[in-house]
Amino acid sequence: MIELLTALLWLIVMPLALLVLIFSLEVWLGIGRTKSVEYTGQVPETCILIPAHDEARGIVQTLERLRPAISETIRVLVVADNCTDETTALVREQGFEVVERFNAKDRGKGFALAFGRDYLRAAPPQCVIVIDADCYSDARSVADLARCACHARSAVQARNVLEPTQAGSAKVQVSSFAFWIKNVVRQRGTYRAGGGAILTGTGMAFPWEVFDRIPLATGSIVEDLSLSVDLIRSGESPCYLEQATVYSAPASEEATIGQRSRWEQGFLTVSLSHALPLFGYGLISLDRKAILLGLHLLVPPMTLLMAICGLIAAILGGVTIFTGDWLPFAVLVASLVAALSGVLLNWALEGHLWLTPRALAALPLYLLWKLPMYSRLLAGKRVGWVRTKRD
Repeated sequence: MIELLTALLWLIVMPLALLVLIFSLEVWLGIGRTKSVEYTGQVPETCILIPAHDEARGIVQTLERLRPAISETIRVLVVADNCTDETTALVREQGFEVVERFNAKDRGKGFALAFGRDYLRAAPPQCVIVIDADCYSDARSVADLARCACHARSAVQARNVLEPTQAGSAKVQVSSFAFWIKNVVRQRGTYRAGGGAILTGTGMAFPWEVFDRIPLATGSIVEDLSLSVDLIRSGESPCYLEQATVYSAPASEEATIGQRSRWEQGFLTVSLSHALPLFGYGLISLDRKAILLGLHLLVPPMTLLMAICGLIAAILGGVTIFTGDWLPFAVLVASLVAALSGVLLNWALEGHLWLTPRALAALPLYLLWKLPMYSRLLAGKRVGWVRTKRD
């Protein structure tokens, strides 16, 4: 009986420890910024494409922040998608190009981007940079993204972060820190291991020949992640360019849980559909980028992974008293220590800009705060696309 129970414990621990090991490698390899590349020469003809749904509150500020990037070769096109507010009028007042789209059935960012692409086909630019309506960048980042995309002939992902602020509540700070770990630290780790960049929805640059054919008109709430899978399977792996940055304001505390629910539900959906097939495809084709993305997709979001590991470790601690075999428990705890020490080192070096020590101490409460969200996901409650409210 004890032997059977011990074998069962190993069957539970080994897959979980493997997922934590993958996460650990990503965060340890993700320590420190990537090397900058010097780009010179003429900036390619570029269109900054901005999908906007009821963004009257912040669209003017976004456009003003992007204005320094506008030049003879760089323009802005806003797609006012199913807007019921003053978004279109405000864009026109600022002197920027805008097209309107109305379709109550096909809603979401992917449809807006496809509509903008159809509009651009009359006179296509050399490069398209997608920036969300609640985000902004700078002239140097925009120019480097365009040059990199056209030079590499592939999609390019900029460093996508929330504005560093320590004024928000502990929940918002922890969420912003987790966003940075996902979009920057794990991105660096995967890229340094030889993988492709993972598109994050904003700060994405595409040479026109790539943008012209990628699947955009989908109802996916994580269309960026699906695009990453499609591009890597087609042999057109995206690049990561950390020297280019796109910022957005943190969501309000009220909106944070909805934002995380949408992203994590979408991630888990893509993971269940693509992780193992992509990993298997990578092994058969000896494609390192497909293998690494498949492994990345196997790992749940950080807080969910830590919550699962903590629960299993607590159960193991009780069961091992009965079995007398502490090795499975020790393996899981050691893997957790490796992961958490990597996260803490990243926090000490850079992550403290988003997360104060006091908010860091509230991490267990953040996990408890998210438990209802995970229970809704397990119950099969689906979350659709809605606009995120920002502070």
